[in-house]
Amino acid sequence: MQPQHITSRQNVRVKEAAKLRLARQRERQGRFLIDGAREILRAIDAGVEILESFVCESLAVDDESRRAVARLTETHAVQATVTAEVFEKLCFGERGGGVLVVAKTPPRGLNQLRLPAAPLIAVIEGVEKPGNVGAVLRSADGAGVDAVVIADPRTDLFNPNTIRASLGTVFGANVCTATTEETLAWLRELGVGAFAARPDAELLYTEADYRGRAAIILGSEAEGLSPQWQGANVTGVRLPMRGIADSLNVSATAAVLFYEAQRQRHLAPGQ
Repeated sequence: MQPQHITSRQNVRVKEAAKLRLARQRERQGRFLIDGAREILRAIDAGVEILESFVCESLAVDDESRRAVARLTETHAVQATVTAEVFEKLCFGERGGGVLVVAKTPPRGLNQLRLPAAPLIAVIEGVEKPGNVGAVLRSADGAGVDAVVIADPRTDLFNPNTIRASLGTVFGANVCTATTEETLAWLRELGVGAFAARPDAELLYTEADYRGRAAIILGSEAEGLSPQWQGANVTGVRLPMRGIADSLNVSATAAVLFYEAQRQRHLAPGQ
């Protein structure tokens, strides 16, 4: 079937897709936008169901965009080509790659995570900014963290800024959301040791032992971690701050802790 060619910004499909910029519409429709060829390719690779695609042929000219367009023909998405003016209404911010899709929101819960025997888990609680959530996901992916749990999220998992900042790593099956209470119970059930990043902790992050079943817990920059992470089974760790600031951005802290944990876990026995 030939793709529909859309020239009007008032087209019903365009208007419904554009609404997905808003969190309440993403929740109501059970759908979300993916804007960008790299992110679309990673969503397809992760098995995310693509429902609709919108391609502006005059903008989709680079190799990655062309690969995304080709891969979309292999999906069951309802396809459309659009003018540059219509694409401007659909795209998020100033992105101009010429390819955008509407995807079905996949279920992402603790019961769907598949973990190795001694996992390294990241938990980020109550982080407000979607860009920070995405940056933590990108660092977790780079460091080889086995699972990321977004506890008590302040933004929906598939916010366009989260997708963009994560470079599409948000689509991995090892990413989920849960309440803090659910996350704590799950970690206890698995016998995972929790290491909470706190500016006032006594233990330096390099002095903690992350080599067994370990979870690194990070809170929001505005409020830190909730009191639920102050139990006897949670070890506080801190990064040394040499200047006047008392902490790093949450995504920078996450990257430091993830790579230190993996450094330890890859040491030869006895080192």
